[in-house]
Amino acid sequence: MKLKNFLLVVFGVLGGYTSLAQSNLLNAKTPSEIGKKTAAQLESDNDKPLPYGYVHDRDVLMGKTTWENIDLDERINFPLYYPVDTAFVGKERRSLFQVLLNGIKDGKITEVYGDDYFNSKKSLKDLESVFKFRDTVPAGIDEFNTDVPGYKSGKKVLDKQYINETELSAADVSGYRIKGFWYFDKRQSELKYRLLAICPMATEARDKAKGNTDSIELFWVYFPSVRDILHEAKAFNDRNSAMPITFDQLLNSRRFNGVIYKEENVYGDRKIEDYMKDNAQSQLLESERVKEKIRDFEQDMWTY
Repeated sequence: MKLKNFLLVVFGVLGGYTSLAQSNLLNAKTPSEIGKKTAAQLESDNDKPLPYGYVHDRDVLMGKTTWENIDLDERINFPLYYPVDTAFVGKERRSLFQVLLNGIKDGKITEVYGDDYFNSKKSLKDLESVFKFRDTVPAGIDEFNTDVPGYKSGKKVLDKQYINETELSAADVSGYRIKGFWYFDKRQSELKYRLLAICPMATEARDKAKGNTDSIELFWVYFPSVRDILHEAKAFNDRNSAMPITFDQLLNSRRFNGVIYKEENVYGDRKIEDYMKDNAQSQLLESERVKEKIRDFEQDMWTY
């Protein structure tokens, strides 16, 4: 009898997740109704990101800020990269970069900065050259300089065929950089991690138009301010498409592989590559040493 009740609870929970993932899929009469919920459904779902618990400064026994690289060429990180072509997928499926980009353009994401210390805040106007670049082809320059009767100086308008528009897309993103804080909560006697910021790595639209493929930091987004937006966006679950995971859950649960490239230190937070030069293996070993140093603190707390 107890086993029967347990199975009922399990299937009930799974059914709830399924109905959440396939919102109105089985009840929709037209494709436009798929994914739309009634006001009653939205109220009953109470679908919000899990709030962070309050942590007092006195409860933090140890803390260490680290920066990590997330390489999108690794299979485990594919949910952060795909889909890059949205023409053949549903409206509910977008890559992490597209979610961030749409949020910035729509004005929903405002905590955008030019550095990982949040010193210089960026507006949408400041980032326009990052996302899109317009250039005149050589034939257009010749056309513009041609003296055509009827045109006044400064009033000549070139045809669109002479203008090249280069726009940044999700396919151009090579990886992400994240900034987080590892800390030991002495009240709960547990080592925890709090994600602070995320930054897409790609080539700016201007450099992309010139054939440059070097990836740089495009912008830094303060992560706690975008949790609601990332919670609404779903990453693809390869094992069960009826139960997708939100980008907020994916990043907070660290379901990705990252390599530490910097930790806060007395040398002005220098990067590992600054003192482990021209040796990729040594840099990886140093990254693991930093990681083990943080883990060992928790282990040492239980050593008598």
